[in-house]
Amino acid sequence: MTEPSADLDVVGIGSMAVDRVHRAPRILEGGEKGVLRDVEGGGPVRSYVGGVVLNHLGWAAVLGLRTGIFGRQGDDEGGRFLRAAMQRAGIEMDIHIDPDAASTVAEIFVDDSGERSIYMAPGATSATTREHVRKHHAPFIARARTLSTEVSQLPLEATLEALTIAREAGRQTVVDFDVPAADAIATLGDEASLIAVLEAADILKPAKIAGRALFPEHADDPLALARAIRSRFGNDAVVVTDGDGGCAISAADWEGQVPAASAKCVDSTGAGDAFLGGLLVARASGLDWQDTGRFANACGAACVEQMGAFPEDPLAARARVEAFYAGTGGAAFALAQATVAVDAAGEGASAGLAVLYRTAHELQSLAERHDGEALIAAARIVEESLARGGRVHVTGLGKPEHVSRYAASLLSSTGTPATFLHTTESTHGSLGQVVPGDVVIAISNSGSTRETVELAHLLEAHGAQVIAVTGNPASALASAARVTLDAGVESEGGPLDLAPRASIAAEVAVLAALSALLEERSGFSREDYAARHPAGALGDKARS
Repeated sequence: MTEPSADLDVVGIGSMAVDRVHRAPRILEGGEKGVLRDVEGGGPVRSYVGGVVLNHLGWAAVLGLRTGIFGRQGDDEGGRFLRAAMQRAGIEMDIHIDPDAASTVAEIFVDDSGERSIYMAPGATSATTREHVRKHHAPFIARARTLSTEVSQLPLEATLEALTIAREAGRQTVVDFDVPAADAIATLGDEASLIAVLEAADILKPAKIAGRALFPEHADDPLALARAIRSRFGNDAVVVTDGDGGCAISAADWEGQVPAASAKCVDSTGAGDAFLGGLLVARASGLDWQDTGRFANACGAACVEQMGAFPEDPLAARARVEAFYAGTGGAAFALAQATVAVDAAGEGASAGLAVLYRTAHELQSLAERHDGEALIAAARIVEESLARGGRVHVTGLGKPEHVSRYAASLLSSTGTPATFLHTTESTHGSLGQVVPGDVVIAISNSGSTRETVELAHLLEAHGAQVIAVTGNPASALASAARVTLDAGVESEGGPLDLAPRASIAAEVAVLAALSALLEERSGFSREDYAARHPAGALGDKARS
């Protein structure tokens, strides 16, 4: 669907608003009065960057996507405030400044539980026409792989025109269906236009209030609701957000519910917008739908922990998303940005960056799988052997041979004397290097390398104990070992995904972890390290 000429990941049109936030003990009903509290960092009202589309583009931008925004905006203080925020976030602008229109403003009341009510004055956004979109913004739409827009404040005819242009250019389309159909028809256009907009979305994200108004019979079943909406409008995927319930996804290749990440809600404003920003990042990275739901939920959770909907502190926002995503069992955060960075790289660098991100992902996933028990068991085997006068050997064939030499050197330099054992030469006499009671660390990614497996059985018969380092804990090598250290990866990286890359990094990392554990348990000191490094920068550093 996408064309290689696209130089932006996503552009959007829709609400760009100054959110005037008020704090109240609770949301009032008709006829009631209440006393406002001070907003953190200000008095009874504080202005924040907001708007359905600007919010989700902001989250997508701080998480790594190349984003752009287009449409009408007032030449007023609010417009200048918003454009300065877009510039800080790195959002490219194709903005038509209307000197006769006011920028969008939303009055938002947030209670002590973080719930809110919102009153909107659409301003310049509501003055956008289909002719304006076609005349001023068609080239900008064609520059992006994805168009995102909304059913909230933008007139339906303008929304539909943007979607039409995107489809003509072969671009993916995403629609945030943010208000009930009756409200959209009353303020934004007619029913036929609304249906056309919803049908033009490849990915449709209804807010729960909007979706339930369409299919009230599924009000208590988000997945059934997502399925019904997708069936009605023919979208590739429908993602229904359900607040604390997470989200429900109905797509061609996956259906299911994804639980929300647990967060302390300070302000729920924009949680759905941050969710959509995360969804855009996850889909651009190639994550499957279940991990997409986890990542998007993590963004929503990060958003509700702050006042205001826009990610004004990119570093803090990314850190909270990473923490929430890891907590939901999602894959490494780095992978969710990999495609973005790779696509942004110059010609000739993309394959290299892809390997870096893939390896970072695999190493984080490896760390999350390890609970330390196997490392402790391996350390005990080594310690017991050394206590009886035994020795440590490391072996492997092919690329693991190089890892073996490194591991033997690392172990020796950190208090565990070790030697390299040649796998094939061991069957031609070098087996005599090993005596009963010794420990041999055998490395094989597949765990089925014939020579390594045969050697493991010979070593066991010879009275040695084998520790396996393998990507396949159910392999023949693992079966022949006393302890197995998991060094598995899903993908190596690289154009063919064949040559050992990520698996080598995983093996090195696991052996480095074992060496560190042995170093700590033995009481190995800085002086001990310096004694083994009489020369070189590391020796000088150890003695300083």
